[in-house]
Amino acid sequence: MNLKPILVRLQNAIGRDDLIEQMVLISTPETPVSTQAQPAKSVNLIIGYNSSPNSHTALDIALLIAHQTRLATKAQITVQVVYVIEENQSHNGTDVLQREEFITQRATEQSPANLPLKRLDTGVITQTKLQTNAAQSQEILVDRFAQAESILRQASCLAAEWKSSFKAHLRFGCVAKELKKVVLSETADLLLLGCNSIHHPIVQQLGFDFPCSVLGIPNFVNDKRA
Repeated sequence: MNLKPILVRLQNAIGRDDLIEQMVLISTPETPVSTQAQPAKSVNLIIGYNSSPNSHTALDIALLIAHQTRLATKAQITVQVVYVIEENQSHNGTDVLQREEFITQRATEQSPANLPLKRLDTGVITQTKLQTNAAQSQEILVDRFAQAESILRQASCLAAEWKSSFKAHLRFGCVAKELKKVVLSETADLLLLGCNSIHHPIVQQLGFDFPCSVLGIPNFVNDKRA
């Protein structure tokens, strides 16, 4: 996919002339995935999205690119949002442990000081703690699913406003790895991220042999927020 016409149209739309320098994080490789299997009259734009202000900007830019490309080329444009629940979020027990400490502390504070402590079987205590931890872990995972559903619904509504063809992906694991899997499986032409530096950890993890071009958000967006 030729980035220059896309960025020139984007520059004209927002009145800038420096987007190529600001936004291109990884340039298109010599043999992009899109030229191997993607039909010539369709374009896939992938956005790494987590509803943060920066990723929201990346989605806005992707929708504007889709709109401009559709008008200029009559191609079928699909905007695809990828939300990744990281492994350390879905399986990390830190929150559970913190909640357990809070519950234990509250129980201790509320216990009458003059009541004798009863000696309980250690196995029963351990089993009860394991059951409590499992229930709390399940509750946290359900919360993550609810959050993901809300985030993807938000992205879908934004895409609908632009009358864009839309597809959502919910993935689990490492953000960079899951983004790459979706790019490969969907033969994406372009990946947009809510960061503005090649030194960002996710960009570094993607690697510079990534199968499609990667754009970030322009630096002036954060300058305006500062």
